[in-house]
Amino acid sequence: MDMLLVGDRPVGSYTVSDDPGRLDVRAIHAYLTRSYWSAGIPFELVARAIQSSLSIGAYDPAGGQVGLVRLVSDYATFCYVCDVYVLEEHRGRGLSKAMLGMAMDHPTLQGLRRWSLVTADAQALYRQFGFTAQAQPERHMERVDPHVYRRNVPPPGAKD
Repeated sequence: MDMLLVGDRPVGSYTVSDDPGRLDVRAIHAYLTRSYWSAGIPFELVARAIQSSLSIGAYDPAGGQVGLVRLVSDYATFCYVCDVYVLEEHRGRGLSKAMLGMAMDHPTLQGLRRWSLVTADAQALYRQFGFTAQAQPERHMERVDPHVYRRNVPPPGAKD
């Protein structure tokens, strides 16, 4: 599928953008590896995840990446929102709202039946975009391996 891009949008002196060429995978990895949801994630997995997703970044006036929203979708029925962050020193400037707003308005993500996410502490943010607790949690299942990044698990297709 050819990806339709929105481009850059100003947010005060910052910019949010869906341009994959602006993404700084090293900066993204530096944050994710210390986050509660992906502590210790290998750089190669972050790079592969970014390559396979639609990502929206937030950038400071000098162009340094200070935030991210990563979107995993089939672009027809479903979108999973993940890896949402803004560096601590850049919070309170509307960047997470601007990135999520761009995601919700993104031309490749229109008409989807379901959007999903998991958060330990940002429910108030996501409620502003129409997210609610699952209406029927008994129907939803998951398989989670919380220690996968602590083990030396080779990526699929890796040679021994």
